[in-house]
Amino acid sequence: MNVLSYKGYSARIEFDAEDEIFFGKLAGITDGVGFHADTVEGLKAAFHEAVDDYIETCATVGKDPQKPYSGKMMFRVDPEVHAQAAKAAELSGKSLNQWAAEVLAKAAASKAA
Repeated sequence: MNVLSYKGYSARIEFDAEDEIFFGKLAGITDGVGFHADTVEGLKAAFHEAVDDYIETCATVGKDPQKPYSGKMMFRVDPEVHAQAAKAAELSGKSLNQWAAEVLAKAAASKAA
């Protein structure tokens, strides 16, 4: 996977064939923080610099840097899926929240590997 991680921030890396550069932006925050370079080594350095600059800039202006994710999720599913998930959670002796967190963690880990 084309992902860089540093200090709790991550970015998906892409390549622009026309300009012959690698580029990315911090994922999971609304502040637009991007970076680019023409080598892998340069890209890693640019990513670290972008994260460090973001944190430093936030401190300078008195703003808390956004964290990539809060841990709270809200989404809608088909009522039948909701019922099946609630039943699976109950049968496993867990709350629906605990059960869903474990299922999502397993699914996410299998995609990230």
